[in-house]
Amino acid sequence: MKLVIKETQNTAIVKFEFPDFITQNESFEFKNIDEAGQSPLAQQLFYLPFVKTVYISSNFVAIERFSIVEWADVQEDVAAQIETFIANGGVIIKENIEKVKKTPTTVYGESTPNPAALKFVVNRMLTKTAIEFKNIDETSASPLAKALFQFPFVKEVFIDENYISVTKYEVTDWSEITLEVRTFIKEFIENGGTVLDESLLTPTAKEVQHQNKDFDSLDTTSQQIINILEEFVKPAVAADGGNIVFDSFDPIEKRVKVILQGACNGCPSSTFTLKSGIENMLKDMLKDNAIIVEALNA
Repeated sequence: MKLVIKETQNTAIVKFEFPDFITQNESFEFKNIDEAGQSPLAQQLFYLPFVKTVYISSNFVAIERFSIVEWADVQEDVAAQIETFIANGGVIIKENIEKVKKTPTTVYGESTPNPAALKFVVNRMLTKTAIEFKNIDETSASPLAKALFQFPFVKEVFIDENYISVTKYEVTDWSEITLEVRTFIKEFIENGGTVLDESLLTPTAKEVQHQNKDFDSLDTTSQQIINILEEFVKPAVAADGGNIVFDSFDPIEKRVKVILQGACNGCPSSTFTLKSGIENMLKDMLKDNAIIVEALNA
């Protein structure tokens, strides 16, 4: 057996890919040797002084290093050690006798107007809090998002209600990875994995700003805009795997600022949607042709 060494978006993490799946549709993260009791392989790896974290999932083992070494200097040796460990009958993951009872889950993929994003719809409610993850460092509240970022092609993850929108890098086509991502999400949820722990959410400064805004203290036009976005716009963008958040309204410039999330962020058609869809809707419903809509992250 020969492992394939692959770099990731995080220069501190390297993946060692196996020719076959090595876990029973589960993902594991071990921060130290004491946590790695379920994985003899991870325990063995922690004897290497530069190993910081070991991730095991799907068909790979990913290792995060301390900065005392560079991967270029040690990755071949690490791959050889893993290959030898397996060849000698070493166990990667001990089977958990008390397995979580699987809950049948249906997941299907839906295309979005954004060719870089795909929407994976689940047959159950996942969260009432829309949340966007730009990188793995933001995923402390979402083990699922953290696991998805282990795929080298995953750029962003957005979770809302009963779906997960995944935005990819251009390195690969959806036709090559859709089944893999859909199966991963399905099995992660079926095996009891946590999609989002809302108690661990750490809002960004921008999100705190929105949360602290008292709706009743806003001017009448801002309130009307928020109501229009909530009732008429959000359901439509949610159907496309995205979200829109009100930021502010300038009564002098008549400028409405919004934030696009999920599949809407970076979508080639987002500018057209803002101008020909949302802006025209606000002009019509507010009876003000001077209204301008601007996305802060378009």
